[in-house]
Amino acid sequence: MSLAEREAFLADIHVGVVSIGREDKAPLTVPIWYDYALGGKVWMITGASSLKAAVLASTDQISLVAQTEAPPYKYVSVSGKYTTRDVAEGELEAMAIRYLGEDQGHAYAKAASTGNDFVVEFEPTSWLTVDYSKM
Repeated sequence: MSLAEREAFLADIHVGVVSIGREDKAPLTVPIWYDYALGGKVWMITGASSLKAAVLASTDQISLVAQTEAPPYKYVSVSGKYTTRDVAEGELEAMAIRYLGEDQGHAYAKAASTGNDFVVEFEPTSWLTVDYSKM
């Protein structure tokens, strides 16, 4: 994929698969909602008491894969050094609306807000891509 194609693909709505390395174990690899703006950072929200949060505490690296679920298959895999920050007002709701639509997104955000969530974000420094429609 070209730079424009891979960024557009990553910015589209896909359930991502995040992978975080662990010492003496296989990486933690789980599905997650994420967002990405062209040329910006990948960001996701997780809870402070989640397994993701515990594993993140032992590394500064993170990877995410976004893929299609039907032929012709495509994927974008990105990695980088992450940082964390507080969830800004409206971010949980915006993420929920992105994945669930307006009505369900508002309801989900209202029910899921715990007050102990945080944002994990990273600028992709490594990209791997495949677009099987071009083969």
